Amino acid sequence: MYVAGQVGVSLPNKFSNVEGVDSLAGLGVSDLSLQNSVIYGAKLGYYFDSMKWLGVETEVFNSTPHLKQQDVTLSAGGASATANFPGQYVRVLNWAPINIVVRYQMGQFEPYAGVGMGVFFANLKDGASGESSSSTAVGLNTQLGLRYLVTKNVSLFGEWKYNRASFNFSESSPTQATGGFKGDYSTNIFAFGVGYHF
Repeated sequence: MYVAGQVGVSLPNKFSNVEGVDSLAGLGVSDLSLQNSVIYGAKLGYYFDSMKWLGVETEVFNSTPHLKQQDVTLSAGGASATANFPGQYVRVLNWAPINIVVRYQMGQFEPYAGVGMGVFFANLKDGASGESSSSTAVGLNTQLGLRYLVTKNVSLFGEWKYNRASFNFSESSPTQATGGFKGDYSTNIFAFGVGYHF
């Protein structure tokens, strides 16, 4: 069994396939750019004694891929127009209840890979009004990494993760300060951490 802390950087792709919902249903929106952000979180895992190459892991980590202020193209009924999107604060918490992880032991080095389900809790907040909208979605959580055993109990690791989920931000109020759209979220994450093995 092991526990680990991790920090890194999230490099999100554009928020894609954006469409209006609620009173904005039928409105098409061009892809929205997201900011890079720091991630931090923790892991808890276990490799089976009978199959030392196979393990299970749960992890949780937080990021803030804020929506940038940007010009967007809106389309409806065959017509289109350009408007300025003011940008909004975004927080995404990813909890992976279970990742299936495989490893290859080469002395102190252990390359590994994992895949599992991610439960994504996203919050969208308008800085001016303070209004917010939330979305919870089930998506994909993957990882590919290399662990180095400094001692029998302490390890260092670096890994690449890929996350993907679809969010639906309902309107937060009739003023539509936040929400009113849905789309696909995906990001590449590069994380580093320290683990303790029992």
